[in-house]
Amino acid sequence: MLPEAISAGPDSFIERRSHSSTSVPVDRQRRQFADSHDELSFEAKELAQAVDAYKLTHRRRFITHEEMLHVIKSLGYERK
Repeated sequence: MLPEAISAGPDSFIERRSHSSTSVPVDRQRRQFADSHDELSFEAKELAQAVDAYKLTHRRRFITHEEMLHVIKSLGYERK
C-alpha cells in the first residue's frame, strides 16, 4: 500500500460514481460502438444513430440484445 493511502482519512474519499459530479458532463457517455459513423452504409449509419439515441435517452452505456431488437424494430424492420 502507498503511505498516502494509509494516512488518508475517510474525509479524503472521492465518490466517483455520483451523477452530481461537475467534472464530467452528464450527457457524455462511453460508446459501445465506434464514435464515427462516416464509413457506414446509410442503413448502418441509421441504426448506429438510433442505438446512440436509445442509449442517451435511457442512460445506458451498453445495450442488451433485447434492446437492440427494440431499436431495430422501431426503425421499421421486421422479419419476413
